[in-house]
Amino acid sequence: MIALLMKILLANPRGFCAGVYMAIDVVDQLLDICQGETIYVFHEIVHNRHVVARFERRGVVFVESINDVPDGAIVVFSAHGVSPAIRREAQAKKLAAIDATCPLVTKVHAEAIRYARKGFQILLVGHRQHQEVVGTLGEAPDAIQVVERPSDIAHLVIHDRERLVYLTQTTLSLDDAGVIIEALKKAFPAIKEPPVSDICYATTNRQTAVRAIAPNCDLVLVVGSANSSNSVRLTEISMNCGTPARLVDDRTEIDPKWFVGVETVLVTAGASAPEDLVHDLIEDLVRTYGAEVEQHDICHEEIEFGLPGTLKAVMRARGVDPVGRRIIRGDEGARLHEWFEQHNIPFRTIDLTVGGRSPLGIAKRG
Repeated sequence: MIALLMKILLANPRGFCAGVYMAIDVVDQLLDICQGETIYVFHEIVHNRHVVARFERRGVVFVESINDVPDGAIVVFSAHGVSPAIRREAQAKKLAAIDATCPLVTKVHAEAIRYARKGFQILLVGHRQHQEVVGTLGEAPDAIQVVERPSDIAHLVIHDRERLVYLTQTTLSLDDAGVIIEALKKAFPAIKEPPVSDICYATTNRQTAVRAIAPNCDLVLVVGSANSSNSVRLTEISMNCGTPARLVDDRTEIDPKWFVGVETVLVTAGASAPEDLVHDLIEDLVRTYGAEVEQHDICHEEIEFGLPGTLKAVMRARGVDPVGRRIIRGDEGARLHEWFEQHNIPFRTIDLTVGGRSPLGIAKRG
């Protein structure tokens, strides 16, 4: 017999980071101002199958090759960034290329270019096949070697141990990156590190929330797609804390067997997962198990970006004034309370804020 869930703990922060929010907003705005034109996106705009499917239903075409985009068309580069080779291909086809690369990924690209120009060899910590790593590697392919695990270090080709620097994929877990970085420092004591950690503030904040809350739970549910690196990391962190975790795209993937003997469940979401999927999941759990909900605030994120310059150019070309437009990812607390009230779900917020990282390294406190 499945025990009734006594409590759902809802992690805050969770879900969309500012970079993902920006990338999705870019495509939304293009659909509004370029009606009748097909919008192409190189690679998935973000790693979430629901986000991609929703855009496909609105006519957006996702491609894995610039050759699949007609000459002169509009193409959006995804949040993960692209290599200079892809940009050159787009230019050769006279595409209107809109850059939705997360500004934090752009920062890593800029670091790779800068260190390569100074004659450093760059050890890029990350997953070789991830689009972000592919794009960064393309900035300086002759200077960069990818390190996926400590065992890769023995196979690196190093010319000068005094001119080494490491960079990291932004969506790694601090735990995984730390193990590799420690091994790199042990092997190469003189290796330089980036001035500010490359790991995304949102990745860090979501991982901090899971580390803080998961030990008090019997099960962790992470809403996110299997190809979302940061979502997968959240499940791994929970399991490292000793709490079983499941990654689900949406509520349809829930298995009742998971809840046998479970009294407290943590619900969170990866940085590319829409909040409505979290709401649907919670609504199902409350309906099935009679649960009450507590949001545990670990830190608050209120980040804003300016519009990409390439989007502004497209707007102006179509008579739309971009002046004053911003992309704002604010704290959704008030909206969340309203949703729970509408659905008659018992809900309260527990403020456990310990400070979170923003793109500028500034703590955001409740």
